[in-house]
Amino acid sequence: MKKFGFGCMRLPLLDAGDVTKVDMPQLEKMVDTFLEAGFTYFDTAYVYHSQQSERFMAEALVKRHPRDSFTLATKLPLPMVKCEEDKERLFQEQLDKCAVDFFDYYLLHNINSNTYGIVKQFNCFDFIRQLKAQGRIKRMGFSFHDSAALLDEILTQNPDVDFVQLQINYLDWENQSIQSRLCYEVATKHGIPVIVMEPIKGGTLANVCEKAEKLFKDYHPQLSVASWAVRYAASLDNVMMVLSGMSNLDQLTDNLSYMKEFQPLNAQEKQIVEEATKAINESIPIQCTACRYCVDGCPKHIAIPEYFTLYNNHSQSINKGFAIQVAYYANLIKEHGKASDCIACRKCEKACPQHLPIVEDLKLVAQVFDN
Repeated sequence: MKKFGFGCMRLPLLDAGDVTKVDMPQLEKMVDTFLEAGFTYFDTAYVYHSQQSERFMAEALVKRHPRDSFTLATKLPLPMVKCEEDKERLFQEQLDKCAVDFFDYYLLHNINSNTYGIVKQFNCFDFIRQLKAQGRIKRMGFSFHDSAALLDEILTQNPDVDFVQLQINYLDWENQSIQSRLCYEVATKHGIPVIVMEPIKGGTLANVCEKAEKLFKDYHPQLSVASWAVRYAASLDNVMMVLSGMSNLDQLTDNLSYMKEFQPLNAQEKQIVEEATKAINESIPIQCTACRYCVDGCPKHIAIPEYFTLYNNHSQSINKGFAIQVAYYANLIKEHGKASDCIACRKCEKACPQHLPIVEDLKLVAQVFDN
């Protein structure tokens, strides 16, 4: 199996403001191109695209290709498990939405210090063990956004998991909150293969600062900036799969161009990545990946990821007078709360896989755009 997977959290859209309006003809072309290139792994989840990603993949992938031509992964939404019966109900709903009889990979979604209580209360690991024994899933695992210490505890108690899905990219490798390196080392110590999510950090590492881009282009003029991020993650020995959430055919084509005949980073390329990491860290004020986990629970309906993107773009802009970001912000607040509307309930911070200080960061946004 090739080491590159199709992430289904950022599918191509007809309307950038509505994640339920997916460009199905483009998605079908992307799926076909991906399979024709010899890749097979698709990763979706119950909550992606406002709970519609699984349905989109049923139409674009499952109903159009033989079941043995692809592998499909999806995830149990832990916050939606309120009683024992919910696990089976949600799993059956996912089978129906995806139009399949089994999943090749099935994950407990986003285990962290908040959701681990749900996992233990409702014996979620035992549940996926039963699914595997019944042949309803082929491999069991979990995605994880928390400390290496908690990961070590979970893997010690559940040594029979087949894989763990971690956020790994060169920008987060030494990040003290995300702990990419430490978590990778824990998984490796336990002999658990790693699937990588967010290798491009929500697109952040596809559009880097000028200094970092120059480092990459001077060495490899023909390769995209994003390729360095994907190859970095894929170069790790214990990584079995790298996922990329591709939003258009061009992104897919670019990724396939260097992953079809994958070459790990050499020593000089690794040194260039280290230098680029320093430059990027100096240039990005808010390191949001636009995963949108923060949005649903916001009582003020603040468009948090969009505002952070505008703030970052504004901060990196040479023009500090009127900027186009101001116009986009004015459009967004017609239907969403302003950054200054935040009431500091911190529901967003509890949901954030990046552990960002969202309330404080929104104050920064407000200082720029609400004044």
